[in-house]
Amino acid sequence: MHPKAAIQKIPRKLLPADFTVTDWQSLEPYFKELTERPLNSKTDLENWLADLSELEAVVSEDACWRQIKMTCDTTDKSLEEAFTYFCMAIQPQLQQYADLLNKKLIHCPYTTELDQEAYHTYLRSVKKSIELFREENIPILAELSVLQQQYGAIAGKMTVEVEGQEYTLQQAAKFLEHSNRSIRESVYYKIQERRKQDEQAMHDLYSTLVSKRHQIAINAGFDNYRDYKFKELGRFDYTKEDCFQFHQAVKQYVLPLVNEIYERKKHKLALDSLKPWDTEAEPAGTLPLKPFSTGEELYEKTVKCFDQLNPFFADCLRKMKALNHFDLESRKGKAPGGYNCPLAESGAPFIFMNAAGQMSDVTTMVHEGGHAVHSFLAHPLKLSAFKEYPMEIAEVASMAMELFSMDHWQAFFDNDADLKRAKEHQLERTITIFPWIAIIDQFQHWVYENPTHTVEARTTEWMRILNDFSTNSIDYTGLDAFRQIGWQRQLHLFEVPFYYIEYGIAQLGAIGLWMQYKQNPEQALNNYMAALSLGGTKTLPELYKTAGLEFNLTPAYIKTLMEFVKSEMDQITQA
Repeated sequence: MHPKAAIQKIPRKLLPADFTVTDWQSLEPYFKELTERPLNSKTDLENWLADLSELEAVVSEDACWRQIKMTCDTTDKSLEEAFTYFCMAIQPQLQQYADLLNKKLIHCPYTTELDQEAYHTYLRSVKKSIELFREENIPILAELSVLQQQYGAIAGKMTVEVEGQEYTLQQAAKFLEHSNRSIRESVYYKIQERRKQDEQAMHDLYSTLVSKRHQIAINAGFDNYRDYKFKELGRFDYTKEDCFQFHQAVKQYVLPLVNEIYERKKHKLALDSLKPWDTEAEPAGTLPLKPFSTGEELYEKTVKCFDQLNPFFADCLRKMKALNHFDLESRKGKAPGGYNCPLAESGAPFIFMNAAGQMSDVTTMVHEGGHAVHSFLAHPLKLSAFKEYPMEIAEVASMAMELFSMDHWQAFFDNDADLKRAKEHQLERTITIFPWIAIIDQFQHWVYENPTHTVEARTTEWMRILNDFSTNSIDYTGLDAFRQIGWQRQLHLFEVPFYYIEYGIAQLGAIGLWMQYKQNPEQALNNYMAALSLGGTKTLPELYKTAGLEFNLTPAYIKTLMEFVKSEMDQITQA
């Protein structure tokens, strides 16, 4: 018996049903009342926590909608202004109160009477927030919220012309699958040259972000922003040394597989040297995979795929569709990227992406669908704070869904040859993403350990790391001018600093779950759902354990997982 995706908006007790967030004046009385309310018993405390949770959910959902609307249309100034207003006029006030409320909770004599097991991770996180809070950081954080969005505004305007038609860079990327090599090459150059036009704007924006982030860390008593951010992200269960170990393991056990993948590609395309515009191509006469044409079709086929995997997963998507919580197709003026945005009060999340009819869009859709399922499963938890799960499990939800769903991709492909190619593409991606994760992560460690670096030093270090993890199977001769700014296409560096290693850790978890799935599909899906239903109420190692996984970043463990993926891949390529 599977749970139904009958998600309910949380009924309000504290706020009027028709209350909407407009300005700080109308919101403040509720925060003030919670700050001043006497707590004379454990029951008082539990009611207070429920009211606080409601207020947090309402405010969080309002902020999310402002961001969603702005990313769906970056050309509408009023949407950008509404988001900026929240960041500058409401968010800073919230932070003041959040600190007061955190202290009230920690100092309340009845807090020790709460179920310590259920509240452990929440209270640990509250104590961390108290430690990090500095009044002088409030205006800097507000400024950063606005500055970070400039990345989407710069990138959202980038378009190129191919064969007389204008395309966003996401849309143009599909020409890199073209069987005509000269078309691929010319589009590759167009995309890179278009990025090059904004090279300086991106450099300036990043330098500003780095210096402001460093200031925040210094204000909070840290040596650098990396150490501050590890604490802020709640990385209680692994250290920077574990990250360095992960980088090493990727070099040792993943790069050889990456080389193998690209050597096979070179052989398949009958090329003397494989160029970056060849990596997505198929031999002449092989048409690019076309799993769907429109956003509507992508939605319908994903529902069909999820229905076969587990009907509950499909129900989640249907519920979102009924609420109009999808914006799937790429268009001019839309911010780049894709995301699943949880909505804390109404429960059903929103999926945003830039689909252009490619195989990678299917991967994105099932990936974000995994996040959506996580949102549904965690929604029934008692407090908003319980639903704030660590990213290292959030990305297991999405990446495992990519691998689980492969067995049901018939929904997208009506013949075995295309299905085989799609699975091969997916497994290649599962492996080839690891070096990029290690590169982006290692780069961030350097950037924030050396916060006063020059643009020249940054470029030198970037190239050093990039070359360290680059496959020798791809020929980059003459392309250094483009490679030097390769990091500028990674929005995480600008918008969510230090959030990237999570993808690597989670990919290991996803491969572990897929190993389980290959042996016992039902048990694996049960483990998956059990772990996701816990939200953030357990520590990372405990969440992994519930999923039947080890939380382990050692080279030996990574080697085992890579051997499994290689054997699965060999079965597909040799079939």
